[in-house]
Amino acid sequence: MTRNERVLITGAGGFIGSHVVEAAVEAGYAVRAMVRYNSAGDIRNLRFIDESVCMKIEIVYGDVADPFFVDSAVAGCQGVLHLAALIGIPYSYVAPNAYIQVNVAGTMNILEACKRHNIRRLVHTSTSEVYGTAVYTPIDAPHPLKGQSPYSASKIGADKLAESYFLSFGLPVTTLRPFNTYGPRQSARAVIPTIIGQLLRHPEFLEIGSLSPQRDFTFAADTARGFIKALQAEGVEGETINLGVGETYSIGYLVERIAALLGVRPEVRLGEERIRPDNSEVMLLLSNNEKARQRLGWSPLISLDEGLSATIDYFRRTPIEYGVEQYAR
Repeated sequence: MTRNERVLITGAGGFIGSHVVEAAVEAGYAVRAMVRYNSAGDIRNLRFIDESVCMKIEIVYGDVADPFFVDSAVAGCQGVLHLAALIGIPYSYVAPNAYIQVNVAGTMNILEACKRHNIRRLVHTSTSEVYGTAVYTPIDAPHPLKGQSPYSASKIGADKLAESYFLSFGLPVTTLRPFNTYGPRQSARAVIPTIIGQLLRHPEFLEIGSLSPQRDFTFAADTARGFIKALQAEGVEGETINLGVGETYSIGYLVERIAALLGVRPEVRLGEERIRPDNSEVMLLLSNNEKARQRLGWSPLISLDEGLSATIDYFRRTPIEYGVEQYAR
């Protein structure tokens, strides 16, 4: 796809979605930003982006679970970046059907609309959680998929639907699997804002879940660049591509680095409700990003310390809106 063409970004009000909106505007696309309807007209994370960027986008309110709305949102666009999803693993334990309606049925609506309107490129968003605890590392796209939570199972279902629309109908869809994106605007349900938010409020102690799981943390601006690369790259239809740094860090190491960057030495306390069920916890996610380097020309630019410092600076200026002490499902 070329500059100045119209692109629909679903989930534009979300954490990653808002960064992708910025990257798409910077790349020269005409952006239609889809935000989930709410009676307050809240554009969520889009309200934190620069006003000069916000003035260039068309905002539409709706729900990916509504096929009629989705069809109207896709109409007139040449590309779609599909990021809308119900996220948060703990909530999927108590409301699994909600994840099916949004993540599976919602993706079906996007696929159907893209097929009907002859979209030139659909970039579908997966998640590294679909791999479950690694059978081998680093994890590449052919790695087996395992639904270790209702959330990950719903994303596997969405991924397979996208795959089927490429194989059955030739829909030009590319699937991206980001690995643990973090950065400004992320909600307190994620581990890095939780740690930062607590230590900014009370540097003497921190309540956290298990310190053992290891993750491949990718800064939001790097992830957003990957989406633009996937929109523009040639010959990647039907491909699934990881977006990750290719390095892994434990939650315990994160606590140490964030505390060091803040200049504090907190007492670390175990929060029982923050611990996932044993068979549901994913212990290690480490990406093989060679395909992204070769097929998209993408590689991460921001180191962990640089990204953590930028995230800390953001949360100093923009306090997290709801309680980091209480477990955010």
